[in-house]
Amino acid sequence: MASDRSNDALFARATRVIPGGVNSPVRAFGSVGGTPYFVARAQGAYVWDVEGTRYLDLVQSYGAIIHGHAHPVIVEAIQKAAVDGTSYGAPTEAEVVIAEAISAAVPSVEMVRLVASGTEATMSAVRVARGYTGRPTVVKFAGNYHGHGDLLLAEAGSGLAALGLPGSAGVTAAAVADTRVVSYNQVPELDTDTACVIVEPVAANMGLVPAQAGFLQALRTECDRVGALLIFDEVITGFRVARGGAQHTAGVTPDLTTFGKVIGGGLNIGAYGGRADVMHQVAPLGPVYQAGTLSGNPLATAAGLATLGMLDDAAYELLRTRAERLAGHLRAAFADAGIAAIVPRVDSLVGLFFGDEAPTDYPSAQRTDSVRYAEFFHQMLSRGVALAPGPYEVMFPGLAHSDDDIDEVGAIAHASAAAMDPSSGPGHL
Repeated sequence: MASDRSNDALFARATRVIPGGVNSPVRAFGSVGGTPYFVARAQGAYVWDVEGTRYLDLVQSYGAIIHGHAHPVIVEAIQKAAVDGTSYGAPTEAEVVIAEAISAAVPSVEMVRLVASGTEATMSAVRVARGYTGRPTVVKFAGNYHGHGDLLLAEAGSGLAALGLPGSAGVTAAAVADTRVVSYNQVPELDTDTACVIVEPVAANMGLVPAQAGFLQALRTECDRVGALLIFDEVITGFRVARGGAQHTAGVTPDLTTFGKVIGGGLNIGAYGGRADVMHQVAPLGPVYQAGTLSGNPLATAAGLATLGMLDDAAYELLRTRAERLAGHLRAAFADAGIAAIVPRVDSLVGLFFGDEAPTDYPSAQRTDSVRYAEFFHQMLSRGVALAPGPYEVMFPGLAHSDDDIDEVGAIAHASAAAMDPSSGPGHL
């Protein structure tokens, strides 16, 4: 009989009091089958479940962790901050310092407002764009995920894609009446009702789909043509692919940018910022209202400052080389096993598609063999490597993953791919 501390027992308890037993849908293993593991603790590159099983973790809190779990510098910063209180409802010096750090690293961000999540950041940025332009229409790209705000859920990636949902019940037609969904890597023709275009500069919520050459620059040009604002959603890519984010590597300057994940060091945080004249629309300076009791939380800002303070050029070079090492191992494992798979890498992000064609947009990303992904996921998990339990997420090799760790993942990937049936499903050679 399973103990009360087993994964099965905890999931059974959770399903009685939490919808689906989880607090974020992809965690339920609905896309891959089986029972989720419940994490008891984590350190560096590893997590341990409540049964004591250790996993080499490539989820890393979906990118929020970049230095590894429970990094001592970050833990110490949180502990020191907690001694002085956990929330004040008043300004703190740390809020100013982290805002200065973000602005210094990302030149397009002249002013920044802290919030408590990436969803809040994207919702607020869109509201600011509408307030600044006085226009209603928001253009987004199919397969890009910008959080769970009503107007941005249409044809979103990530958990919605994994569940096969085109949107969400409870979102009224009126809420999305001014949302226009277009194809990624294709530049839409805008009109003068367009307030903004919001885009993931590297699409990392429908697997990993890079922006094609010229796409982002052409978006910038088209927005300028009609006076619309360009918003880069860098909740994943911000401080992950480079200190200046994907906009730095692409050489394209947005009007507004949203952040999350890395800037909180594993704690709840989000931020949006951009041109000073646009940000002057935000209350109390301007008429666009946005507020939050826990915005700029002292624990989150302490963790974020500790995290950003350890990211230098050497760290980003190491992240890129580790990611390429991982991608190389995975490509070799599938090639040796005779399984058709695409393993894209963009800077420190690594993706996986089962099939023989690299996706360029949402429809082509949806052709990935999700059944085969589920099989590979469980083969890896059974051997001690944790991937995201959904085919539309990416892998996050981080600074805590040593070369030996990555090589271990490679050896396990070879064994896992070899155990799969190369002739099953559409993704075979």
